Order: sequence, then C-alpha cells, then structure tokens
Amino acid sequence: MSQMLLMISIVAMAFSDPRSNLPLMGLLALQIAFLSASQDIAFDAYRTEVLKKNERGIGVGISVSAYRIAMLVSGAGVLIMADYIGWEAAFLIISLLFLLGIAGVLLGPEADVHTRAPVTLNEAVVEPFREFLGRHSGWLLLVFIVLYKLGDAFAGTLSTVFLLSGLGFSLTDVGIINKAISLAMTIAGVLLGGSLMLRLSLFNALFWFGMLQALTNLGYMALAWYGKNYLGAVMVIALENLAGGMGTAAFVALLMALCNHRYTATQFALLSALASLGRVFVGPPSGQLVELLGWTQFYFVTFLMALPGLVLLWYLQPVLVQQERAAAGYFLPPCPAVRRRCDFIRVRSPDYGRCDCPDCYPRLLVGHHGRGPGVDRPGLVHAPDACPAESPTAVAA
Repeated sequence: MSQMLLMISIVAMAFSDPRSNLPLMGLLALQIAFLSASQDIAFDAYRTEVLKKNERGIGVGISVSAYRIAMLVSGAGVLIMADYIGWEAAFLIISLLFLLGIAGVLLGPEADVHTRAPVTLNEAVVEPFREFLGRHSGWLLLVFIVLYKLGDAFAGTLSTVFLLSGLGFSLTDVGIINKAISLAMTIAGVLLGGSLMLRLSLFNALFWFGMLQALTNLGYMALAWYGKNYLGAVMVIALENLAGGMGTAAFVALLMALCNHRYTATQFALLSALASLGRVFVGPPSGQLVELLGWTQFYFVTFLMALPGLVLLWYLQPVLVQQERAAAGYFLPPCPAVRRRCDFIRVRSPDYGRCDCPDCYPRLLVGHHGRGPGVDRPGLVHAPDACPAESPTAVAA
C-alpha cells in the first residue's frame, strides 16, 4: 500500500509546478516523507519476521547494500536525468521503479510468524514499550544501542570537512575519496560482515566489528598527524567505511533479535530511532571539539567514545546469548511472577515475550540451561514441581 501511494505521489509531483503552486508541492513532499517512513517501518518489520537467525547477517548486508544503491539512483541519478530529459520525465521514471518493489512484495515469502494483531492503541503503541522496558536489562540495552555507533558517528560526521579544511584536498578528491570509495566500501563491509555472521555468534560479531570501528578512528588520527597524503586518505576512508559496514550488519541484526514478534514494527522503529540519536546530535559538539582540541586529538577522543559501548556489550553478553537462544527457538526470560530467572527453556514459543517459567506455564521443554542434570540436552519434560529455582531435577522424556 505504501509503495503504491508513493508512486502516485511522485507522479503527482512530476506534474506539479512549484512556481505556480508551491503549497501543493510542499504538501506532496510532506506526504512522500510520511509514506517513506511508513514503508521503512513496514519493511523493517517484514525483514525481522521473515529472516531466520542464521539469515539475519547476510540478509541485513543485502538489504543495506540495496538501500545504498537506491539512494544513489534516487539522488544523483535523478539529478543526472533531470539535466538531460527534465524533471518531469525524471520523476516519472523514478515512480516506475516502484513497480519492482511491488512485484517483490507480491512474490516474497510470507513471514512464518502467527501473532494476534493489536486491536487497541494501547496494544499497538504502549504495550511494545512496556514489554521491552520490562525485560531483564532492558534499559541497559537501550543505552548500548545509543553508544555502540557513537564513536563511528563522531568520526564520520566531519570527514568531509577534515579532508577539505584539515588536509586541503580538492572537491574532486573529496568526491572520489569520501563519496565514491566510501559508498563502495560500505557496501562491501555490510556484505562481508553479514557473511562472517554465518560463522560468528551475535556477541562476537558485535564485539570484533565494534573493535574494528574504534581502531579505524585511529587511522584518522594518524592522517591528521602526518598531513595530506592521497594514498593514506584512501586507505583510511576505505578501512573506516569497511569496518563501519561490518558493524552495521551486526548492529541491525541485533535490533532484529531484540524485537518481540508481537510488536515487531513498533519496537524496531523505537530501537532504530534510538540508534540514530548519535548521528543526529553529534554535529555541533564535534565542531566545538575540533576547535578546542585540534584534529589529531579530536580523532583520539572519537576512539575513546567507542569504548564505553564495547564495555557495556561485554557486560550484556549473557543477555545477548539469551536473545540468540530465543531466536533459535529457545526462550529464557526473567520470570515476572516470582522475580527470578527460571533455568528451564522451551522451544518456539508462540507467545514470544511471555513468561515461560514452569510455575506459570508448564509446557513441553527441550533443554535445561544453567545447572542440574540434562544441561542443553533435548528431550526433557517439565515436572510441575521441578522448577530449578526449587529443585534441579527434571524428568527425561
């Protein structure tokens, strides 16, 4: 629906003249922005629900790469077409590209998730927030989401200014180094990171890719200390964008893993909005830091800014392991009924996010996590009086 409405809106914009009807053009631009945001939310929710755990990394790599290419086509591509065939024809061509997206939606697989749709505003908006914040370490997860890409955001926000004013490169040099090369290496990074995630756990991917993001900021510091060097700038920009792309693949996979499938759209929108705070608000402080410290010290500070997120990631490792087990069909939440974590877990909960404590929901279990006999061994059935909070016993199936 959103893609059809976007196509209609862009066609309407193609036949609108801002010189004679500026309010209509402004209204159409506002409508396109609203529909684009709605499409992004719907797509993110669909991607979260349709991709399995082992597909998330490479799925994120492909989708982010396609997104970057689409931005290039709809940005630079429209400008080039408008220069040759006019704005009206350029907008009409862009609107026709939505037919590819509509075909993709119709041919794409259905999500293998069956949940009850919210029927009230409270269920659609309030409950997703309440459910996430009610989780064990929910607030810490939100802080981590803000911090993880903060150092990367600080380093990247002034990269163009650094190359132009700090090192004295020409506009052509900056266009090649900081635009063309950075785009290519970002795409390579998300694809490489997604591929590596087929073999790495979510925690390991986040940690090692995050370390690479932090270390590449030191490349900017070395470049600022050494001075203008074309090959050095190419290497630093390429490595920084490669590491940033790898970190993006792991980070978006984390956001997908954190979403409760009953509230996928709302929770992914919340988490992605928090993740963008760093990119939105680092501009003014970055400029002030450069004036105060200089470029060399500034980039060392961006390296230090990346470390708190990695420290917090290390602290949250048990929580991320729990999320991966949930994504694989296991679920080990804290029990809100008795205020302790139940060591029993079960497979493929249709009520993802609800308490699985056997005190509340005696079900068929597929393993035991923590202590007692049968650790991580399938084929265990819960005995109603055998919750490991009181007893480590279990009955073999």
